[in-house]
Amino acid sequence: MNGRGEELTRALWERRPQTAVRIVDAHAHAGPYSLFFIPRSSPEGMIAVMDRCGVATALISSNRAIQLDAASGNDATAAMVRRHPGRLLGYAVVNPWRDPVAELERWHGDSRIAGIKVHPDLHHYALDGPRYAPVWDYAEATGQPVLTHTWLGSEYDDLAHVARVAERRPGVRIVAGHAGVRREGIDRVIALARDHPNVFLEICGSRGHGALLARMVGEVGADRVIYGSDFPFIDMRTSLGRVIFAGLGDADLAMVLGGTAARLVPALAEVPGAPAGA
Repeated sequence: MNGRGEELTRALWERRPQTAVRIVDAHAHAGPYSLFFIPRSSPEGMIAVMDRCGVATALISSNRAIQLDAASGNDATAAMVRRHPGRLLGYAVVNPWRDPVAELERWHGDSRIAGIKVHPDLHHYALDGPRYAPVWDYAEATGQPVLTHTWLGSEYDDLAHVARVAERRPGVRIVAGHAGVRREGIDRVIALARDHPNVFLEICGSRGHGALLARMVGEVGADRVIYGSDFPFIDMRTSLGRVIFAGLGDADLAMVLGGTAARLVPALAEVPGAPAGA
């Protein structure tokens, strides 16, 4: 490892923020969760960790939005982004049972919202069901990516559900959150990305490791793999360490940590301090 990789590891061992790569956390949340306590769940607490790690921007959806109330949770997300411009960008969460069209219309053109987030497992509705049609229509019209929760074996968002949507909607850029999570699905998730160029693999989760990440990058390309942490459910520092020590080359490392997200999310180019061409 050399260049950027060396600087990243040096910063880690010296316990200082890294400055070699623009890091974008493409899968984060904020706020309290109803089922268990999460430390550092406020945006201020999260940004303190981001500062320590040298993470430029996190794309968030509020925990309230993904679980209890999408509309008021999206309001909370937008308020957090307003308080921390440049450091946070938002996903608007769509609950398929609660008027998706109206919720999408509320956020159309709002610069605080960079993409759409769906969570079929929490909302108990299959990703390829007709109630999600407004999401795919909106994504096609606006070019915004859709981040979906995935879980290998789920009746709502298994990799097969993603494949069916990707086949039907080739114009939608789908970010497969957690990349299926379970490491025994690595062959399937790689095949999914190979078969469907509009699917991107987001890597957060507690069951993966660096070797699996390196295999994804080697077989589908770094420009199809996206760093995300699931922070604050999972500590951002743990997630970053898995990527930094995966043995990726400098160019691939920079692409996974932020380059792929910058290409996928047009709003990131408007973030203050974003490098030219990001």
